[in-house]
Amino acid sequence: MNTNCPATELLKALNGKWKSDIFKLAVQGPVRFGHLLKNFPEANKQSLTTALRELENDGFLSRTVVQLKPLHVEYQLTDKGLRAIEIFQSIEKINS
Repeated sequence: MNTNCPATELLKALNGKWKSDIFKLAVQGPVRFGHLLKNFPEANKQSLTTALRELENDGFLSRTVVQLKPLHVEYQLTDKGLRAIEIFQSIEKINS
């Protein structure tokens, strides 16, 4: 088994509560934490925070503190995340 396969890496990274949903929103552009809470009202702050940190640690998302009033944080896809979009969309087609 090829452990360096991009599809395998993406599947491992998106395995977990809320991760694929967060990725899907981030494909559309930068997303704020409050936007995630509104889109996923059944999610709690801790589970979303954990998913965001893991996606950031895996290199798929970057976190930016925007110094505008009100101060807020935006998450967006990194170059690695952008390269994974096609794989993600292919996986979604298989599951639909």
